[in-house]
Amino acid sequence: MAEKWQQEWRGKWALITGASAGIGLELAKLLAAEGANMVLTARRIDRLQKLAADLSSQHGIRTEVFSADLTRPEAPGEIYAFTANKKIEIEFLINNAGFGAYGNAYKIPAGTMLEMVQVNCSAVVHLTRLYLPGMVQRRHGDVMIVASLAAFQPLPYNACYAATKAFDLLFAEGIAEEVRPHGVRVCALCPGSTVTEFQEVAHQPDRAFKNAETAEKVARVGLEAQAAGKSYVISGFMNRLMKEGQRLAPRSLVTKMAAKMMRASDS
Repeated sequence: MAEKWQQEWRGKWALITGASAGIGLELAKLLAAEGANMVLTARRIDRLQKLAADLSSQHGIRTEVFSADLTRPEAPGEIYAFTANKKIEIEFLINNAGFGAYGNAYKIPAGTMLEMVQVNCSAVVHLTRLYLPGMVQRRHGDVMIVASLAAFQPLPYNACYAATKAFDLLFAEGIAEEVRPHGVRVCALCPGSTVTEFQEVAHQPDRAFKNAETAEKVARVGLEAQAAGKSYVISGFMNRLMKEGQRLAPRSLVTKMAAKMMRASDS
């Protein structure tokens, strides 16, 4: 049986940040397979060019690539200028780029934490603000913001990351209600542990990823929720169950349990 989202973006343009790996890569593959045209952005232009060539040859879609480092505050404006100059109407904006850093907050370099806020929050706000007015004017369009299961609780040793994802979740839910009457859908995709490069980049302990989902599965959940008009979705039954359990337990207890799970042996 065909999934509901499969006809949603055929022949339309999607823009994906962080498209060179992980969930962003799988979203690109799934959308391209259903006929969506792609603007792919990330820092690694070689990966983007190979992905764009593969998707074009396999699915007969149009692709554009743009190398962008979202730690630079100017990057969202440069992405928007790129699509505007090519007269590309973005129907589906996917704010996927993001990163974390594991460890004690007082040991993680301040610059790393501030770059995390820039990529995970500021760039998301800027890109959304740039593309949303056109969608509202046309009375159709979609925005996906990749948040995290970590958005629902404090997370010791990932405190800054969890805080940025809580921002993403609340931002998405808030604007979803604002633009719903204008025919625009906004959804926060909240994965739990996922098999991507995130663990290596963030230096997360292996035990936090023992029940990780595949990036492809998470991407499908996100697209299904987007097409259904949900303001947020949590991927995975156990992750949804965990979120409900967190809601019922005292926040202090939830935080202590999270600290026990995430604490490194030398902390």
